[in-house]
Amino acid sequence: MEITEIYNKLKDKFGDSVKDLIISPPSDAFIAIASDKLFDICLELRDNPEFDFDYLMCISAVDFSENLEVVYHIYSMNKKHKVILKVSVPKENPVVPSIERIWRSADWHEREAYDLLGVVFEGHHNLIRILLPYDWEGHPLRKDYKEPETYHGMKVPY
Repeated sequence: MEITEIYNKLKDKFGDSVKDLIISPPSDAFIAIASDKLFDICLELRDNPEFDFDYLMCISAVDFSENLEVVYHIYSMNKKHKVILKVSVPKENPVVPSIERIWRSADWHEREAYDLLGVVFEGHHNLIRILLPYDWEGHPLRKDYKEPETYHGMKVPY
């Protein structure tokens, strides 16, 4: 199934929550969606036999200075098609519904995006840091992040 067909079917079912289909080579085409409907849209993509998206390949997040974008790469092993979803949230309140109950592989990816960019995945069962120490302050992949000079009295190497 082509991304235009996936977009049209999602747009018919979810209306304005499915915002845009962006096709701009050389980057991959993606569907921009509203964050409040992310869980429902992902559930539809997994459970509807027309889509049959059974594999979450990756979740990543990007800092665009004024907002954060969370990017989901989803694949169907049976149908051999893929889709990329993007959700944009403000940096001041970067809250996105967790999809780990849909695809368990989201557990690690969501914790990584939380740890490094501060995206809060609402409903995640254990949203704690995964790469940095639990008491680390800030989120290192944010553009406005300031590196600390010391950590527990030790100089932080640059």
